[in-house]
Amino acid sequence: MPPTPISTEPSEPSRPHISRRRSVRRTAAASAVLAALLAVTVTACGPSDDKAGSSASAEHGTGGLKLPKGIPTSLDDLKKWKDGGWKNWDNWARKAKDFANPVIKGHWNRESLSQAKAAPDLSVKATDAGSGLDGTDAEPRPVNAQQIPRPYHQNMAPVGKVFFNSPQGPMVCSGTIVSDPAHPGKSNLVWTAGHCVHSGKKGGWMRNIIFVPSYNDYGAPMNQVNSAPQQQVTPYGRFWADWISTSGEWMNMGDQEHGSAGSAYDFAVLHVKPENGSGKSLEETVGTSVPIWFNAPDAHQISGMKAVGYPAGPPYDGARMMNCLDRPGRFTMQQGTPPMDRIGCTMTGGSSGGGWFANRGGKLALVSNTSISSAQHTWLAGPRLGPEAQRVFDGMSRKFAGQ
Repeated sequence: MPPTPISTEPSEPSRPHISRRRSVRRTAAASAVLAALLAVTVTACGPSDDKAGSSASAEHGTGGLKLPKGIPTSLDDLKKWKDGGWKNWDNWARKAKDFANPVIKGHWNRESLSQAKAAPDLSVKATDAGSGLDGTDAEPRPVNAQQIPRPYHQNMAPVGKVFFNSPQGPMVCSGTIVSDPAHPGKSNLVWTAGHCVHSGKKGGWMRNIIFVPSYNDYGAPMNQVNSAPQQQVTPYGRFWADWISTSGEWMNMGDQEHGSAGSAYDFAVLHVKPENGSGKSLEETVGTSVPIWFNAPDAHQISGMKAVGYPAGPPYDGARMMNCLDRPGRFTMQQGTPPMDRIGCTMTGGSSGGGWFANRGGKLALVSNTSISSAQHTWLAGPRLGPEAQRVFDGMSRKFAGQ
């Protein structure tokens, strides 16, 4: 089924509480643009039953990379690795040039999905980055996150959750289905944060990485997800990453514990395939994708950005898709790095990697992704998708152009 046109039906979320006055007041025109952005949603084809198919071969989980000896490729193998095995993976992953992610069918069931914790919260303390740095605007007021109307596939279908195993255990981020110019209408690409797939300068690749579009479609509380119908938990199934690319800057400068110079390059793109072996692309399965707006205008020239994701750190539990809408400002993490986009938002860990959207000609376009937050969770910042991000994306698109 071809992608469903973007809906422009208005929604009426409650207004966020304003705790302090911003240095720049919104004009009436700017407020109107923000309201228009909030009303734009991306819908999709209705989800189909999540029926099990044949297991994919190891090559489908590695992008053609030869797996190291002993790496688990089945659920039974994975169980054998629970005592000390992950340390062996980490030692190999730090030395590996490429990413390996063999499909382990059955590993991510409803229970394991619900037990995944928020990815490391890359928060920024007041002493980490000062307002005196060039390219940093006044701190925005907090904006209370609002839930996306349910079912999610009818309102923000391209957004989902990215699950992965890390040295600290199973974790979760957010991601967005993005359009692939090499495969119009048939994209298999997902945009997320670099720290959701790679540990940065002190580590290596994560493992068992999957994407679940429109996770928990009807927003059941997390303590009820295990008893919810499978079609509501994973309405379009699970998609395993068979290749991933992130920036060299994140791998060389990124810090998995807090914001760093690498945060300005904290983005990644996944190429995925369905766990059930259906053969249909991610975009064909879900019915929609979002184009990326590389080199978008400066934050001062965009009246509103909407960040969307699944916050899993307190007070949230990761069960619901949330969003924040605000007029963006600039934030410089470290002198010499590009200014990041910043908005007021109360979302927490787990929303990392979630897309930031702007209205481009009446349609949503992805302009950033959640990377860091304030220690008090009053704002979020994401990398500006400039030439570095476009190189990462173009490389991935070209790699699979003939397939």
